[in-house]
Amino acid sequence: MRRKEKRLLQIVGLVLAALVFLPNVGLWSLYREKHTEDNLAAGAVAPGAVMGGEAAAAARPQVLPVREKKEVNFGEHVLKRKDWHDYEAIKRDAARTGNGEQGKPFPITDSDRAEQAYRENGFNIYVSNKISLNRSLPDIRHSNCKNKLYLEKMPNTSIIIPFHNEGWSSLLRTVHSVLNRSPPELIAEVVLVDDFSDKEHLKTPLEQYIARIPKVRIVRTKKREGLIRTRMLGASVAIGDVLTFLDSHCEANVNWLPPLLDRIAQNHKTIVCPMIDVIDHDHFGYETQAGDAMRGAFDWEMYYKRIPIPPELQKPDPSDPFESPVMAGGLFAVDRRWFSELGGYDTGLEIWGGEQYEISFKVWMCGGQMEDIPCSRVGHIYRKYVPYTVPGGVSLARNLKRVAEVWMDEYAEYIYQRRPEYRHLSVGDVTAQKEMRNKLNCKSFKWFMSEVAWDLPKYYPPVEPPAAAWGEIRSAAGLCVDTRHGGSGSQLRLEACQKGNGDGSWNSGQIFTFSWREDIRPGDPLHTKKLCFDAISHRSPVTLYDCHGMKGNQLWRYRKDRSLYHPISNSCMDYGTADRKIFMNICNPLSQTQQWIFEHTNSTVLLKFNKNTDL
Repeated sequence: MRRKEKRLLQIVGLVLAALVFLPNVGLWSLYREKHTEDNLAAGAVAPGAVMGGEAAAAARPQVLPVREKKEVNFGEHVLKRKDWHDYEAIKRDAARTGNGEQGKPFPITDSDRAEQAYRENGFNIYVSNKISLNRSLPDIRHSNCKNKLYLEKMPNTSIIIPFHNEGWSSLLRTVHSVLNRSPPELIAEVVLVDDFSDKEHLKTPLEQYIARIPKVRIVRTKKREGLIRTRMLGASVAIGDVLTFLDSHCEANVNWLPPLLDRIAQNHKTIVCPMIDVIDHDHFGYETQAGDAMRGAFDWEMYYKRIPIPPELQKPDPSDPFESPVMAGGLFAVDRRWFSELGGYDTGLEIWGGEQYEISFKVWMCGGQMEDIPCSRVGHIYRKYVPYTVPGGVSLARNLKRVAEVWMDEYAEYIYQRRPEYRHLSVGDVTAQKEMRNKLNCKSFKWFMSEVAWDLPKYYPPVEPPAAAWGEIRSAAGLCVDTRHGGSGSQLRLEACQKGNGDGSWNSGQIFTFSWREDIRPGDPLHTKKLCFDAISHRSPVTLYDCHGMKGNQLWRYRKDRSLYHPISNSCMDYGTADRKIFMNICNPLSQTQQWIFEHTNSTVLLKFNKNTDL
């Protein structure tokens, strides 16, 4: 027995010696790598670019310079990071020229703008068909993104792309952009999920085309299911560790995937969203959204909004991930097991709408987190209009109320105050959803509002602050500002007042609110529309434009002399006596056409607006 114990002690001693002294193991190797990194930091020049494609993946161990790997400590574990850029692919893209290359707008003609070009897709399919399926895009990431390293070992992902009657070129450009700009070892598969399309090009021709592309397959529904259930079908057949959902008219940009998977690898309960860039629905030019990096939010009618990142959450490096209360919708990545544990989407939600709130509230309240990733960018075509019909009896309002009933607790009342028609709307059986919420020990919506979306009420308060003025806006001649026939971009004009003729309802087109945001909107204080009075210069027309809540061109002052003053243009609202069109003009206190009378005013709020401005 003693001989065996002695032999065991000798073996243990040899193993310990090897760990300490052998050149390729243990403490000595750690010292050697650290010593090499220190030398680089002291001024050594690293080698150049990395090869791309499958050949590069095989050769990578021989060509990766030391600077492209870094060890990061997570507790007792040491995780290596590396540069995931495919420099050969980036070089090839930079050399491409032609229609739409480098994300440039296609030079469209009047014939290209024909309504027929938009009818089936809601964007200009004629232009799309003239642009390469492999077109290049501009690298518009923050410059710091080019130097970031991500974990060397990361989970792979199934890319899930639902579609219904999508255009041939827009769908396949989505697929090619994903495959062209993703490390192949991180792509488990691309799953195209067809929601009962009836277009001929999406049947046999698509199957024959896809059959030539490795890792791509098609799954089809047996009836029209809608976006939500189609995504769930894709998730149910996926084999990847992570589910990455994209829309069917997207273009993935440079090195978009590693920044997403890196965050999930570090915390599997993190849902991550790329920055969503805009592909123009007319000419297919590629550009950032206005404001770029902003937090996802909502107002109390459940419209999706974007709000600035508050100073408390801003980081020294603006390219770092940041927390976001609500996702935009269709573009995100999530750990497959975590998604399943959360129950995926509520299958009681019909077709489309509200699902981004449901998954956002669920992940935050049930122990996860959600981040936007500035170094991951994906372009998306925002349709001119929805080109297909939704099956009868399906209502976006029903989906929104269902989400509110399951997740928003007492805060749902703020929605019903603004949307009283929701109160008596049937949402079906939500017992299973509420039981799941209890099973997961999810927190309250009050917690969500105080800990996650604490900055939202500054822009969209649950209880609307009092308005400065509301009702009709009459000219000195007794005519009323009117928007009955105007949508976004239309010029305001004067018409005969309708209130005395039996049409005094809030949506009559002649009722307005000078709101606490210091903008003027159609509707009464509880039912304002999402359009605002907008002007750009002292000679420009006054138009209705989508409200942005950022003041600027939509900031107004109602002065003691009854003029409506526009600070940014230093001019006053006026109108033409002949055509009754409303425009901006140099302020003239003696001009009768610059006198405006609100039906109701709140002197306290007006005084606050005009304080220290000598108005």
